[in-house]
Amino acid sequence: MTPISAARRCALSFALTLGGLHGAAFAQPAPAPASVPAEVFFKEATLLEAKLSPTGKRLAIAAPGAAGRRVGLYVFELGAKIEARRVVQFSNDDVGTFQWVNDDKLVFSATDRRIASGTHYQASGLFSVAADGSGVRQIVQRDSDGEGERKAFGGALTFNHVLLGVPFPHAGEPGNRVLVGRYGLNRSNNTSAYTPFWLNIDTGRAQAATFDEPRGAYRFLFDSHGEARVVLTEQENVRTAYWRAPGEKTWTEITRGDLLGLPFVPVAVDDGGRLFVERLEGPQRYTVLTRFDFQTKQPEPRALLSTPGFDPEPQVILDAGRTVGIRYQTDASATAWFDPAMRDFQKQVDARFTEGVNDVQCARCGKPDMVALVRNYSDRDPGSYWVYRAAAPESERWSAVGPQHPDVDPRTMAGQELHRIKARDGVEVPVWLTLPHGVAPDKPAPAVVLVHGGPFVRGRVWDWDETAQFLASRGYLVIEPEFRGSQGYGDRHFRAGYKQWGQAMQDDVADALRWAQSKKLATDRACIFGSSYGGYSTLMGLAKDGDLYRCGIASAGPTDLMLLLKGDRWVDDDLGSSYRTFQAPTEIGDPVKDADMLKANSPVLLADRIRAPLMLVYGERDRRVPIEHGERMRDALIKAGRPPEWVTYRGEGHGFGNLENSVDFAKRLEAFLAKNLKDAPAAQQGGQ
Repeated sequence: MTPISAARRCALSFALTLGGLHGAAFAQPAPAPASVPAEVFFKEATLLEAKLSPTGKRLAIAAPGAAGRRVGLYVFELGAKIEARRVVQFSNDDVGTFQWVNDDKLVFSATDRRIASGTHYQASGLFSVAADGSGVRQIVQRDSDGEGERKAFGGALTFNHVLLGVPFPHAGEPGNRVLVGRYGLNRSNNTSAYTPFWLNIDTGRAQAATFDEPRGAYRFLFDSHGEARVVLTEQENVRTAYWRAPGEKTWTEITRGDLLGLPFVPVAVDDGGRLFVERLEGPQRYTVLTRFDFQTKQPEPRALLSTPGFDPEPQVILDAGRTVGIRYQTDASATAWFDPAMRDFQKQVDARFTEGVNDVQCARCGKPDMVALVRNYSDRDPGSYWVYRAAAPESERWSAVGPQHPDVDPRTMAGQELHRIKARDGVEVPVWLTLPHGVAPDKPAPAVVLVHGGPFVRGRVWDWDETAQFLASRGYLVIEPEFRGSQGYGDRHFRAGYKQWGQAMQDDVADALRWAQSKKLATDRACIFGSSYGGYSTLMGLAKDGDLYRCGIASAGPTDLMLLLKGDRWVDDDLGSSYRTFQAPTEIGDPVKDADMLKANSPVLLADRIRAPLMLVYGERDRRVPIEHGERMRDALIKAGRPPEWVTYRGEGHGFGNLENSVDFAKRLEAFLAKNLKDAPAAQQGGQ
């Protein structure tokens, strides 16, 4: 396929400034990519998320503001005079997710972005606040409440309540209620089940919802009035989807399956009673979007959205309950608009911002007084937000909110391409390449094979990625294979990864590098690097294909598949019993029936095969892949006479929450790669 163009977006003149939010000036010559400090790639964005209020009267953003501050909530008044104010700022917590309830009130959660994932669970709570910053109220507690500034907000629901939905504020309806779910343990499989309630954000008063949902409910789809139309349940490892038509009280089963999937998946419902579902189609079993036919009780045979070669991951765009479009993914994000006025507006946006992707969010979509929020981004540009007001004077219709990473100069960033290669057994494997900046097209570069985690997820889309860009800035070709087992490329490709850890999945990784070398894109100097499953794949790559790699960097990787699948009473992890008893035996292997296979593909038992220099990296508080995996691997390598470079981070979990640690690791990574790919002669590398 032809890669999407990765050129620089056009800059507009008018910008809003708020604390740390500002436009970047690019008049000066671009610095050499290798001189861009690691901090530029890995520090938090200055603008994390932006959302319009229901009628477009205001814009809310989550941003850290001034240097060193926690992420706060800011509101822009989009009137004749555009003004901004900070409405929420905690000293020890960050604003997490947020949503508008009406044009004057918001709800938001709180989190600590400096705590790494996988360390411990902490409820996010729920707060409400007026758009002018007054009346901050805690309406759902956090499990750590009882001290500090949040205590001043008074009583609230207990922490085992989460936000389920926010209805659109229609005229004649309360407009100050949200739907929360009280979760409890589903004892049949130790998963959470929810009981929904209405919650008044002004008084904190809870009221039972009027619909009687089936037992074991874990997901709801609501219409714009807050009425539940779809509920998904899980009981005894069986998942079921139920439908309730407008005006009815009873639920009707529409499909059922197991923990590995449903025959089709409900996606969204609009106020017209239309139910949108995903189903599989064709020999590769790609996902398509269609409507559910209530007469035949099956998805309609005609697809509304089909993207051969990709699963589109569709998001139905609703405006006050009216379906106006679908946002979807191929190699990059795109939008199909049903509303003719929005189709014309998208063309206008794409003509103005000619480079990259333009995702549009709108209030009063397609109307003469529409307000739209546009995010423009590309593989080289992390993105910027812009506001369009149709009713404003023509010269004032477009306003710049600001860039998400103002320190990133797109001129120094690398381009990204998607290719499809044939693996050794003929299976098609998508492969992402990030091309080092300034390297001639016909000149091969040393390579880093970057293996994504999961593994049963999609690895990449066409956008800016800090790790790939950092490696490319140091002169490496970055190769990211969507090995079988990856999602996003058809159910057949996904399920081909079942019970293939260290086997066909690993062969795909090696074949991606061999393909790049055959095309003269990569030299014979290559290292392999990954985190989580990618860390496992790194170790298996060194053990299985040692001739290909001169070094490896394995971060947070499982090393003992029996420990992963069975657990250990002396090792604290967060993998639930439902996963271990049902999903893992199917996806990875059964610890009894597949014991020989699992042992043959456990890196800790293959330490004597690893000859290349290796860096092992673990967070000391990781509960997803506990550090015991790394310690066992380290000890096995020492016993085999190949001691690794051992790096641990105190307080970190399954990833980094501390910028200093992220930057420290990036610098160690840079030095380790330079030593093994650039500085050392081949005879000293990989034990050759």
